[in-house]
Amino acid sequence: MTTSKWIWIWICRLALSILLVSCLVAAETPSGYHREICQYRKGKPMQPTSEYRNRLLAIREQMLIRATVEGPQIFGYILPSTDEHLNQEVAARDQRLHYLSGYSGNRAFAAITQKGAAIWLDNRFARQADGELDCDWEIFLTDGNVSIADWLGSQLHMKKRVGVDPQLVPHHLWLTWERELAAKFLTLVRVNSNLVDMIWDPDRPEPPKHHVIEVQHTEFAGEKWEDKVRELRGRLNHLGCDAMVVTSLTEIAYLLNIRGTDIPYTPVVKSFVIVSHVNVSFYVDEAKMTTNIDMHLRTDCFHENCVKIRKYHEIWSDIRTNLQIWKRVLVPAPCVQEPGASEAIYTAVPPNVLVEHISPIIFMRAQKNSYEQEGMRKAHVRDGAAICEAMCNLETRFFTEQWTEEKIKYEVELMRLSQSNSKGLSLRTVVAYGEHSALPYYISSNVTNIEVSDQSLLVIESGGQYLEGTTDVSRTYIFGEPTRDMKRAYTAVLAGILHISNLIFPASVKPSGVDSVVRAKVWHEMTDYPQETGHGIGAYGSVEEPPISVSYGQNSTYHFKQGYFFSSESGFYKRDDFGVRIKNVLEVLDSGRTTTSGEHFLAFQAVTLVPYEPKLIDGSMLSSDEKRMLNKYNAKIRKEVGDELKKLGNMKAFYWMMNKTRHIREYLPEDEYRAAMGGGCHAHSHLPLFALGLMILAIFIHPMWQL
Repeated sequence: MTTSKWIWIWICRLALSILLVSCLVAAETPSGYHREICQYRKGKPMQPTSEYRNRLLAIREQMLIRATVEGPQIFGYILPSTDEHLNQEVAARDQRLHYLSGYSGNRAFAAITQKGAAIWLDNRFARQADGELDCDWEIFLTDGNVSIADWLGSQLHMKKRVGVDPQLVPHHLWLTWERELAAKFLTLVRVNSNLVDMIWDPDRPEPPKHHVIEVQHTEFAGEKWEDKVRELRGRLNHLGCDAMVVTSLTEIAYLLNIRGTDIPYTPVVKSFVIVSHVNVSFYVDEAKMTTNIDMHLRTDCFHENCVKIRKYHEIWSDIRTNLQIWKRVLVPAPCVQEPGASEAIYTAVPPNVLVEHISPIIFMRAQKNSYEQEGMRKAHVRDGAAICEAMCNLETRFFTEQWTEEKIKYEVELMRLSQSNSKGLSLRTVVAYGEHSALPYYISSNVTNIEVSDQSLLVIESGGQYLEGTTDVSRTYIFGEPTRDMKRAYTAVLAGILHISNLIFPASVKPSGVDSVVRAKVWHEMTDYPQETGHGIGAYGSVEEPPISVSYGQNSTYHFKQGYFFSSESGFYKRDDFGVRIKNVLEVLDSGRTTTSGEHFLAFQAVTLVPYEPKLIDGSMLSSDEKRMLNKYNAKIRKEVGDELKKLGNMKAFYWMMNKTRHIREYLPEDEYRAAMGGGCHAHSHLPLFALGLMILAIFIHPMWQL
């Protein structure tokens, strides 16, 4: 046999080996989150009846017979937890993933095939999902090694179709899925009739009849909606656009000065808006409209400063109709936390007309006017009083009652909701005790609830909605005596928060550039926290708004501006032991000064006014400047929150607050400082006195020896 033939045989064998290995790798079933609760079921028949198993069977049937109007059936289906406006927290009517699987959290995606079901979610929700989901479901982490495409590739043969409702998926994510599935020789297709809705229809919750639209009056909004629309039109004109489709509910609420209760934690109305240079069209359930809203939006006139009320689903036909006269239409692109418009919106606008651009409303809303700035400060004074009342009651009753995470959560929420102008919560309240506090993304629930004692740290993260503004705060407490490690961790976190709250910096510094100010002391302890340090926050809006994101891993092109508000968070997590978290909302101020090159200096100011835990502060770790910052902050709490508590007549909470904000010495005497730094070896502090005594004794003894 010639050499060339041997070479060809060798090449063929090598290619065959590579192909076999590739097939084996592709066929390998991905393994997800270890579900210990399901271990005993392996090799045994599944339980015969289950409400959620029956729903899985029903949706698999829909995949076969009713997936699309025409064409072959689909073999895989992806279901996001979001609604048509890509909100993470959704109304009961839109909780499709919860209905199908039993999982009650958010930020999740499910994938279903004829032989399997899997869910992808954040690490913080893994334990909750493990307790809520049947063993039919596999659990994967969104930042793990197995993607949705990987799992579907292991479940389906080549050239199969995977369906998804395009209204529930951001356009940029659709493109990602399309590319990843194509690499697995699978095809992503649009299924406009949501399969879960088909099996849910008889029992699906109706739209709430009592959820009417409320006017956000000018005394809180600070600006008429007509002026906001005029500014938006100016920005659209600058971009050369004839119209814009507004899909974000928080942007609609801001633009039209309206608020609602259609989704949890964010005061918005489920609707669309189209703004052109001659019309404003508001697509909403007409049952939510009242005479007050008609007058506010001037729905009875027919010029450019009037709002036309249209039925919610008429937006699709109106887009097609108006495309005959529009030449360029702005469709929102992603911006930090904002996912942009859905794939369905992008598909409705032809590519030659579509202008993909970040919504101008994001930047209009982020820079609060003077009314909104003052409202945010007032809201945080009320919120500080609520936390003081809750923690005072908790400390008073702590050793006479049995407490759990869920019970403490109820107490905190009760006090916050009892404040004047309170409009609900701004986020899910998180109460994490002991080893749960060591989990950065822990979400407390009935599934994970544990008893709280005085042996470890308690982290509380919560926030409220007020007519004046939105709050978001985290604090760490202990009801017993802390260990030295706990005090060191807490003080390191506190130092970073103090420094960023008093930072003065040039306006050209990006948000990622100030992250190290917060993390410096935590890094000094050779640790770090995984979550971002901060994000923008709305004024009676969303607790998480673009364009600000403070994280050293993100190279954001946006800058701070006077009137921005954002949260600043720092943490310390010792696995399986304890965790520390402190979060404040900061306001961006113009310092009134400039650099030598003429650039403005900006400054931060804390608007959150909730006392820190003095028992956890190690004074020897703080410099005199840091102690001065702490004393200044405590004095502000005593003045502003103290006045609010006295006005409410709650002197018990007032004295609790005064005790937590006592002035601390900014300089320690040398012997106390040395004792604190000695780590318990106090004998060394007496060595100078001992040496002096020996010298005096030697002086008296020396003449005696001469005699």
